Amino acid sequence: MDRCGLPRAAAVAGPKQPATCRRSSRSKQRTSEVAIVLLPATLAAEAGGQKRFELQAATVGEALRQLPVASLLFDEAGELRRLINVFVDGADARGGRLLDEPLSADSEVRVVGAVAGGEPGKWL
Repeated sequence: MDRCGLPRAAAVAGPKQPATCRRSSRSKQRTSEVAIVLLPATLAAEAGGQKRFELQAATVGEALRQLPVASLLFDEAGELRRLINVFVDGADARGGRLLDEPLSADSEVRVVGAVAGGEPGKWL
């Protein structure tokens, strides 16, 4: 058994053999069309507890629309809700043409819900 609890397979030469198990954070090798989308705990709870999605998508918008929580991310007009922030590969991707932003095979899209509300002039 390997460290992931799977039976060891015989070594076979071939393309894209990851050095670590699929669940390992050290395993960085991905197929050419797959982008990673990460959800915060509050949205993951609405997605059956799943925080990480590997999706085949050409753009940020296409990836976000494939999520089981897409109806929570987009308004009735199909626009990203105002209090949803998106980061692509660590860079703030808000504004402009965010949804049309192309993704590459190693793109990581992180969805973050903004915090808003409270009483003006009151601080904790």
